[in-house]
Amino acid sequence: MFGRRRKDRGSNIEATDAASAGALGAYDEPADEEYDEYATGSAADSGPYDIDEVDEETVTASRLDLGSVLVPLPAGGQIQVEMAPNGTPQNVHLVTQFGRITVSAYAAPKSPGQWREVAAELAETLRNDKAEVSIESGPWGRELHGRTANADLRFIGVDGFRWMIRCVVAAPSGNAGTDSELVGIARSVISGTVVRRGSEPHPVRTPLPIVLPEALTRQLVAAQEQQQQAAAQQQGAAPAQPAPRTAPPEQPAQQTRQVPPARQTPPRRGESGSAMQQLGF
Repeated sequence: MFGRRRKDRGSNIEATDAASAGALGAYDEPADEEYDEYATGSAADSGPYDIDEVDEETVTASRLDLGSVLVPLPAGGQIQVEMAPNGTPQNVHLVTQFGRITVSAYAAPKSPGQWREVAAELAETLRNDKAEVSIESGPWGRELHGRTANADLRFIGVDGFRWMIRCVVAAPSGNAGTDSELVGIARSVISGTVVRRGSEPHPVRTPLPIVLPEALTRQLVAAQEQQQQAAAQQQGAAPAQPAPRTAPPEQPAQQTRQVPPARQTPPRRGESGSAMQQLGF
């Protein structure tokens, strides 16, 4: 299913053989001082993968296809769609019994290093939100661990070829430590994630668009209609007109799970804004 690896992830991934390295000679190995001192090297033989590295038909059948990312679903998990005010999907959360996992893809330059910059900025905004912050070592390098009175957050990033993965792990206080069940699940999800960057130009750090499957969109609409009809009946009024794309997503094939309703969120501040506000805390 998986092909040769690109030599494009900085300190984390190397080409599997000389032929691969020769074909990508324009992206030379960074100098020793450019390596992330937090990298452990244990992720060298795992994902996340570029869509060009895999058999697309195979991975599409076994993952939730969100357009820019294809993510494996953890056993027993639920899916929650977060909608922007304009009615477009903003985030898709994987909700487990331990907490929430959110995997997003962003546009990035060809050279690695964007995650290091983003992590530093996130650390600053978390501290401005009065969170206790530490930088820890993980399979792909540095991970950011933020602790507040209400929740624990862990940010995991991976630099790819013109893309960057950012995974946000959100849990009750004390449940996002490096050895926690939730973080282990999150790392497994990241390892199996596939990025479909596409050839379209996107400014650096722009979130790559989320596209919900057609069947999922239909289910969102149907669930929203039911919610509105139930609310109208309770108020003794006629059923309201349906609003698009704000219902719970479809359940993946061969998996049975409860799916909580989607939620609509107010406009978020930019990447340099409050990290807690961006995540709904």
